[in-house]
Order: sequence, then C-alpha cells, then structure tokens
Amino acid sequence: MNLSQIRAIVAVADHKNFSAAGLALGLSQPAVSHAIASLETLLGVTLFTRGRYGATLTPAGTRIVKQARHALWHLEQMEKEAYVHRGLKGGEVRIATFRSVATHVLPDILAQFMARFPDITVTLIEQPHYIAIEQCLKEGQADIGFTYQPGSDESLETFDFIYDEFVALLPPDDDPPEAVDGWEFFKPYGVVLVPCLPCGIHLHKHLKTHAPDMPLRDSIQEDSTVVGMVHRGLGAAILPHLAAQPIPPDVHIRSLPEPLSRLIAAARVAEAMHPPAVFAFWELLREMAPAAATKPKAVVLAEG
Repeated sequence: MNLSQIRAIVAVADHKNFSAAGLALGLSQPAVSHAIASLETLLGVTLFTRGRYGATLTPAGTRIVKQARHALWHLEQMEKEAYVHRGLKGGEVRIATFRSVATHVLPDILAQFMARFPDITVTLIEQPHYIAIEQCLKEGQADIGFTYQPGSDESLETFDFIYDEFVALLPPDDDPPEAVDGWEFFKPYGVVLVPCLPCGIHLHKHLKTHAPDMPLRDSIQEDSTVVGMVHRGLGAAILPHLAAQPIPPDVHIRSLPEPLSRLIAAARVAEAMHPPAVFAFWELLREMAPAAATKPKAVVLAEG
C-alpha cells in the first residue's frame, strides 16, 4: 500500500467521481482508476461501486476510507512537526516583561530554552508595568509577554503562570509576632510603603476594602528602594514577594491579615500566525508554569 493509493481513495470518496478526483489530485482519470483497482486487489475487497452517476463507497469502502483519512491526518501532523523543527534552526523570540519576572523567573527558563534551541535568539524587552507590556504585544513589538491578572481582552491569549503573594516587610530591629492578626498592627509604623500605580492597583483595592484608613506612600518607583528603606528602619512596606527580592536576611517577612496574591500570566496575541520559535517558547512556558502547584488560598480578582 502506498501514499498515492490512500490519497486516491479519499479523493474519490469526496468527489464521488474518478475524473473529478483526478483533477483534485493533479492526475489523470486512468491513473486514479489504476490506484483504486490496485488497492482493491491488495485488500481483497471492493471499495467502490461504479455506475453512470459516479462512484459510491461499498460498506467495506466506507469503513476503510475512515482509516485512510486518519492516515492522511497523521501524515499531515508529521509534516507539521518537520516544519516546526526546520524552523527552529533560527529565528527570534521577543519577550516583554517587568523586572521581577526578568530577574527571578526568566533566567531558568531562558537557560533551558537556549539549551534546547541554541540557534534561536531571545530578546528581552523590559517594561515598567503590565499595561506597557500588553501594548507591546498588540503593537507587534513583542511576541510573548507577562501581565498581571488577565482581564477580558479577547485580543490576548493567556494562561496562569505564577501566583506572587503580597507580604509585609518589617525593619530588622523589630520583634514582630509570627502572625499579623489585624491591620491595626501597622499603625505604629505610620505611613506604609506600597508599590506605585499601576503596579499596585490590586493591593490598593485590597487595602481600600480591608484597611481604608491606613496611610500609604506609593510614590517610590523602585521596589529595591522600598526594601532598602525598610532595611534601614525607615518604616514598613507591603510588596509582592517576588518583586521584593532580594530581601536582606534580617528584614522580617510576614503574611497579610487578609492574604492577597497577584496572578502573573503569560500572554500573546490571540489567533496570530506565530513563527515556530515563538510556539516553542510558549510551550516551554506551559511546561514550566508552577501556577497549578502554588495557587494560594486568596488571589486577586480580575478587574471589572
């Protein structure tokens, strides 16, 4: 049995006519007839009944053509796989990200990706916040990006990548209890340092609900500056754990009275023709996503 015979039986079944099948395959009608006849001889059954109104599948032909379609589908998948791997001999993946992911998450992923596909160039595009990252994706400046809690933007395809808990950072000279049991705990610190907008939008909403009277300072752009101020005893702070890294070992870390996490998602433009290199990086992200194993009890809700 050969590929031309498999294609012939499917074409005749679709067109119900040997001549029309030949036109679809780029073959003559006698060539199609010969392919079907030789296949019938090989299998020992009649596949079509021939008549003045064309070719009709026999019961045996009906069952066999189903298998022929499956065979062609598998052959198509083999060709696609070969195309992907041919494409992975080169190309570029542009990743839009913010600092905490670029610093603490991406290095391990990039190391694995480059070990598998050393001929692909990976370019990092660092942005200050998730809104700028989403804009990069939509404008075609990046192929894959990391964003916060994905919303209802149907132009982007996303999947949950990691949950990052917001934690309280307290100065080294303090001796705080192991558990912070209420928001009143922060009163002695006066102003509490928090991420600036739009990065801190979910935390601001959370605090507005649970601690509306807490005085906040959100004018500091760099998380490392906030951590440094806490380390020098200049106040307390609430930051995403990932963004606060590296945290000095003598700074105290505590969970919030009402837990909160930000969901970081991988994103790309939906329904776009992504090149093989981008597809490969996307699949590696899915493979390495720890979100399913680390989902916390309380996470931020999508805006709106």
